[in-house]
Amino acid sequence: MQYFSYLDESALDRIHEASLEILEDVGLLVRNKKARDRFAEHGAAVDETNERVRIPADVVMRYLALVPPTITLRGRDPKFDVTFPRKLPVVATASSAPDIVDPVTGLTRRATSQDIARLGHVVNELDGFDVFSISVLADDAPEGHFNLSRFYPALKNCLKPVRTSVVSVDEARQILKLGELIAGSPEAFWERPFINFGYCSIVTPLTMDFDSTENLMFFAENGVTAYGTVAPIGGINTPLSLPGMMVMVNAEWLATMCLAQMSRERTELIYNFLPVFADLRDGAYAPGAIEVGMMNSIVCQMARRYNVPAGGYLGLTNSKVSDAQAGYEKGMSPLLGALSGVDFIVMGGLLDALMSLDFGQLAIDNEIAKMVKVVRAGVEFSEEALAIDDIKRIGPAGIFADAPMTLENMTTATFMPELADRKLRETWEEQGASTIHQRALNKSMAILTRQPNPAALTPEADARIKAHFPGIVAGDSSLPDGWVPAETGPTAPVRARRQSRRRNAPG
Repeated sequence: MQYFSYLDESALDRIHEASLEILEDVGLLVRNKKARDRFAEHGAAVDETNERVRIPADVVMRYLALVPPTITLRGRDPKFDVTFPRKLPVVATASSAPDIVDPVTGLTRRATSQDIARLGHVVNELDGFDVFSISVLADDAPEGHFNLSRFYPALKNCLKPVRTSVVSVDEARQILKLGELIAGSPEAFWERPFINFGYCSIVTPLTMDFDSTENLMFFAENGVTAYGTVAPIGGINTPLSLPGMMVMVNAEWLATMCLAQMSRERTELIYNFLPVFADLRDGAYAPGAIEVGMMNSIVCQMARRYNVPAGGYLGLTNSKVSDAQAGYEKGMSPLLGALSGVDFIVMGGLLDALMSLDFGQLAIDNEIAKMVKVVRAGVEFSEEALAIDDIKRIGPAGIFADAPMTLENMTTATFMPELADRKLRETWEEQGASTIHQRALNKSMAILTRQPNPAALTPEADARIKAHFPGIVAGDSSLPDGWVPAETGPTAPVRARRQSRRRNAPG
């Protein structure tokens, strides 16, 4: 497939050269002493007084040659393992929002471990998503269980690859122990490690902090599946131009890559990024900007130049509700990414600049993900597909509705959405005049009513976990009290507006 691209080869060469120049002449501020020592041992120039590390171009290129061309994210069930690049992009939910839109009240509140259990259950059944990137935090986490209270309910209720970040190496060890308990033994887990991590080792501009850099080295040293993300904000900590931001992103990714390969050669990585832009009218954080998709297109070009998988946080939105703004912001950048050859898209479920998750939006984004994959699958071209014989046989003023090809391909030739409405207006009104968000909430609720969850852990595995981690959260998926199918009658929108006004009234 020929991918869309903005830049020609000479421009990509110049970005590469400029990135090497930045790393060699300016370098990075590296807060972690172990990392500085590792850089020094492998050919970088280190100024201990200023904690500055400068990486010569030949060192960068030596380690770039060691990065594997693919990465594998594993799930509890190996049938859900994903290795990419592949023909279709791998799509994940977006992660780590502090809040959730309560499906019963419609109001935002702090997310809990039980919300994560429900989300894992739902994502397991939404076939547009390949990976459950744990979507929210757990406000009810007991002391010492901050990310354990996220990974446990996620892994307990989802067979697909699960990933998120951790605060420290101690937390990482805790989560890996959880994996060993689920697998039944350390040997069984490490034969096929099904826990995946992310990290942000770079603080733009050009700074490696202590803890996340420690995590990067720990993951690489121990062969743990993990990948870094570069997250610049255009106009705040990078130049306010796409080429200038790309030079910064590329230099920072190359520095991360070097440290990972210095820690363990052949460490799998993704050229993954979350480049957002500041709306400088008021400084707003704008992950829904179309320039995010444009930057992803250039990142895809650089990743192919380096022969590594390309990933990006796409399909994010600044909208606070599931509305038209959410629709176009969540649709445009993933589509541009797919056309540009992105291998890994992090997109599902979040609203309000990554601050909240909505169960209805999650189901809508699943449908967007499936449409993006249809686009990326491309057009099958063959003599049979040309249908010349049918065209000649049916001829002028004919109809193709009963042609053998039509009957054979009627449910496969085009994408059949489940949530998007295509009925006549009269039929839609007679059936309740529902919104797509109402239908999407009903889909998520229908999944949660299928009990027991077929993806749930065995009682034996759960007993091992509870014995090892006293006081761990319950981690069970259940339908929230009071969540009933969204109203779809003709008066439902009016009632919903009245109820919203009552909920938000002072006092």
